[in-house]
Parts: sequence; C-alpha cells; structure tokens
Amino acid sequence: MDVTQLKITNIGQFSELEMALAPTINKPSNVTVLVGNNGSGKTSILNAISFSLGWLISDIIRDNISSGEYITKNHINKGQFNSSVEIAIEHGQYQLKLFKNTMAPHSGTPEEITKLAQIYREQFAQDNKTSFPLIAFYNAERYVRNIPLEIKTTPTGNQFDGFTDALAQSINFEHFFQWFREREDIENESAPESELTEQVALEAARAAIEATETEITDEKVKAIAAKMLANQKIQLGDPQLSAVRHAISAFIPNLSHFRVRRSPQLYMSVEKAGVTLNVEQLSQGEKILMALVGDIARRLAILNPSFDNPLHGDGIVLIDEADLHLHPQWQRTFIARLTQTFPNCQFVLTTHSPLMISDSKDVLCYLLDDGALTQVDELYGLDANQVLLQVMDTDVRNAQINDKLNQLLSELQHGELKAAQTTFTELSAELPNDHIELAKAKLMIRKLELRRAKNH
Repeated sequence: MDVTQLKITNIGQFSELEMALAPTINKPSNVTVLVGNNGSGKTSILNAISFSLGWLISDIIRDNISSGEYITKNHINKGQFNSSVEIAIEHGQYQLKLFKNTMAPHSGTPEEITKLAQIYREQFAQDNKTSFPLIAFYNAERYVRNIPLEIKTTPTGNQFDGFTDALAQSINFEHFFQWFREREDIENESAPESELTEQVALEAARAAIEATETEITDEKVKAIAAKMLANQKIQLGDPQLSAVRHAISAFIPNLSHFRVRRSPQLYMSVEKAGVTLNVEQLSQGEKILMALVGDIARRLAILNPSFDNPLHGDGIVLIDEADLHLHPQWQRTFIARLTQTFPNCQFVLTTHSPLMISDSKDVLCYLLDDGALTQVDELYGLDANQVLLQVMDTDVRNAQINDKLNQLLSELQHGELKAAQTTFTELSAELPNDHIELAKAKLMIRKLELRRAKNH
C-alpha cells in the first residue's frame, strides 16, 4: 500500500495544497521529508494524512474506538465553511481517493475507505495469516518515562493489535515494552529441553577446532562457542521478538542482547559496548530511538505473521520531528537505516536538521513557507552549511559575528589595512585563537603589511 498523493483544502495554514509522496518517477526512495520554520504547517500535513488513514484502520478492524478524527471547526481556516482532506492510495490495481468535508456536522466514513478496507477484510477471511499494512503516526509528543514490564492483560495474539494506538495523540511506548515482556515469556516457555548449554557449546567448539587446526587457544574456543549459542538463539527464538531485536541493533549497533531480567527485580537489560546495563540507564535519545524502531518492528511483526522477515512488510509511517533527541551522527544515518531496515515501508518525516536531508539520496524534500509548498532540488552531498543557507534560510553562524567577518573580508579585499587591523582585534577578543576564519585573515593582513612595507 502506497499513499501517492495528498490534497488539502482550507485546513491549517493551507487554502489549497497538493503534493505527491515518494516514491515518484524522479525520487525513487520511499521517504518524503518536510522542512520549514516552526508553524509552517509540517505537522498539519501529517495530521491530514492521519485523519483519513485512521478511518481506514477503523474500517479494517471495525472498531469505532480506533476511528479516525473528524475535521472540526478548529482545523478549518478562518472565514471558510468547508474543508477537505483527499489522499490517493495505490493498492495493487486500485487507485482510491479518500475524501472528507464538513458540509455535514460529521462526515461518515467515505465510501472509498470502506471499499479498500473490504479488500483487506476479504483477504483476511480467506487466510487469517494474511498481511495488513502498517499505519502509524509518531508525533512529537513521544517519550520514555519508565519501562513498564508488568503484564496487565492476557495477550490476544490478534493481528489487529498491530493497529492499537497507532495514531495516538502522544506515544509513551508502554505497549512496546509490555509486548516485549510477553513475547520473551513465550520464547522462554517454548525453548526445547535439549537447548545448547554454554558448557556443551565450549566442548563442541574445542572438538571442531581439533578436527581442523593444530593450535587451540581458550580465546578461539570461547569465540566459536559464543557464535554457536548466538546462532541457536536466532534459530530457536521467537520470530517476532527476533525481528525487533534485529531492527534495534541495526539502528544502534552498540546496543545488543535485550532481555527482561526478573532478579533482583523486574527490569530490561541491554549490553552497551560489552557492558550490561539497565535500559533505564540509557540516555533519553537512546531510549526513544530504541523504542521508536522497536515499535515499528513490533507492529510489522504482528501485522505480517506469515513473513519470514516481517520487517519487509509494507505500510506508511509518519514521524514528526524525526531528529528529536538524536545526536548529529545519528541524524546523518537515520533515513538510510530506516530504508534499509524497513525497505517496503513508506515514510513521511518532518525535521529541522540539515544533516538528515543532506545525507540521504533520492529523498523527496518539500520546503514549507507561509502556506506555500516548494519541492527542493537534490540535496544529497551538500554540507550542512549549504542546506542551512539555501533551504532553511538560516545563517551558518551567529549573525553579528558573521557580519563582522564579512566586514573584515571586505576591508582586506579593498586594501583597507588599518580598518582590517581594528576589526581583526575586535574579533580576536570574542573568538578562540584557533578560529579558522581568523587564521586566514591573519595571513592576509600579514601579506598586506609586507606589501605596504615593500612599497615604502
């Protein structure tokens, strides 16, 4: 399932907005990124997509509790009476338009949404292991305040659980952590009695080395035994849980071996750079990224039970402020890792980070400004400063310092030695000695001084 087109009328900042979503002919990636100042309408676009897709979820599972939102008076532009959200969905050979307006007090579920939902329900009736598309919205109100591991309800094993709170107004990831505990309990209970123990693995590793090599070291034996145990865990482990663990490790390579510990208390542990920690000890950025990626993988695993690799399920994921809490190094790789880990999902992101959009190839990027939408040319390979200047209309450094440096450069270019010396002294008092622009200016001043001395 792909959302190919979005049209908004009289909602938020937009009187009329129409946009294509990636992949397109010219932008083959499955990522659309929205950039713009605060208040430019990025979140309004995500909300508009969420409006219609919420009704699709409701019609698939026939649960009014999970219905989409109605367009209310608060959404409509001042002075306007009608508004609409229209999205085109390509599903196999079907091209469907989903439409809502406020002509009536409440608009019911549009016929086209019901039609698409019926397709999925008929497939499910024929095969209860059929797949459903992931539909999820991770807004800026996402956080990890605690790690709830107490199981409060009996697991249903229902595929529709993959839609639960998928479009919630705030995300605290409680469902993810409780689900992880449930699946690990199932994994532990189903482990065969003949499971390979550490001692047996060490003996098998030593025998394997003796059969092929003459030199045997304890380090080599332990390394091969550890690999045997790891491979066994993958083969015997819960497939849904394995998919989640794989997804998280793909995003944060220095985190591994996620487990629920039951002694001396109930908590989730993780290995970070070889050290075992309580997940609560991770930074907020690590916890949010771990939970975000884990939750996407969890929902895909629930919705695609027959897949050998449920991470290859399809759907659309909306992420507001995707750079939230991310270190610049993670911002650079975020989109690439999204598409590598979830290759068939469509993503619509908003961001304020130049690093996120300049390090991703073939991404469809839009700039929002005062209700207008402009597609931005290819940004891949530009440095962060170029993106700040060309796309985000932001100075690359403090504006006053930038003006002073430009003044110094102008004075040097026009041979105004005294003025340049004065400006250089003023800047030297504010900037560090190893500032690269000052170092260049110092050389230019010295050349100018030597030239003047030679002429006199």
